[in-house]
Amino acid sequence: MMMQRYRLLARVAFFALFVLAPPLDLFRFDLTVNHLFFLGEPWRLGFTAQSDSLDMVGSIFLRIFLPIFLVVGIGGWISWKYGRLYCGWLCPHFAMVELLNGLMRRASGKPSLWEKQALPQQQADGTHVPLNPWYWSVTLGAAVVIALVWAVVLLTYLLPPKEIYTNLLTLSLTRNQALFIGVGTVLLTLEFTLARHLFCRFGCALGVAQSFIWMANRKALVVGFDSPRAKLCSDCDASCEHACPMRLKPRTIKRNMFTCTQCHSCIDACDKVQEHASGVPLLQWVDGERAKVVAKGAGIVEKRT
Repeated sequence: MMMQRYRLLARVAFFALFVLAPPLDLFRFDLTVNHLFFLGEPWRLGFTAQSDSLDMVGSIFLRIFLPIFLVVGIGGWISWKYGRLYCGWLCPHFAMVELLNGLMRRASGKPSLWEKQALPQQQADGTHVPLNPWYWSVTLGAAVVIALVWAVVLLTYLLPPKEIYTNLLTLSLTRNQALFIGVGTVLLTLEFTLARHLFCRFGCALGVAQSFIWMANRKALVVGFDSPRAKLCSDCDASCEHACPMRLKPRTIKRNMFTCTQCHSCIDACDKVQEHASGVPLLQWVDGERAKVVAKGAGIVEKRT
């Protein structure tokens, strides 16, 4: 479970960065001055109408194309090696998905409105989630509050944060500011209530791009299932599937795990189930040649000797 603690710390830290980046001018695009702020400094193109063409081309390359190439290159390499690592370990949206999944499961027994059957309140991995219908009010309230926070934060990436927060606290938002926050809150509330992981799986361009890059590398990090020991699953209630925030089935081939976020939750669940049985989980991260076995369609890791 140490992995989940590290992941929680990473997500909390990145969410704090997501909220604080605009006020600290770490990263935002200010529409009032029409330029980017990066690491506390204005990020302009660095040339004027009097600059010669060579200086203009050089500035455009250094200040626009080079940063884009670096971000895409580094992000692409991480996705190639590890898949949707950003989604599972940093993404502020996915952090909210997991939070609301947990609340909705307390309210209805299901982490999503679209789940066909309620999950067991007592799982084989020791997880105990008692059903409490009163949690519906907590779930819906949390969705609205989270949506409001997101709408305000997103606006601070476009307009001066000091102005937005001052106007918000003094109830003196302009018409356009209030409209942006109001409409954004409604849309995000609907998304957080109805879609959540479905948006992550099919609607997020960044996430889907990571998945395609990951799928192209047959040796990339993937969850492997030790099928020669599959009979040990007979006494389990599929706790690994219940633990997955993306509602995937980990004991399968890589193609069916297209949207895996490498959150390690399924592996931890299997580890807890096998703790007092074989002592060795049937699920584990694999890469290299063992990952190729999963990618081929067998859905197994190499049998231990």
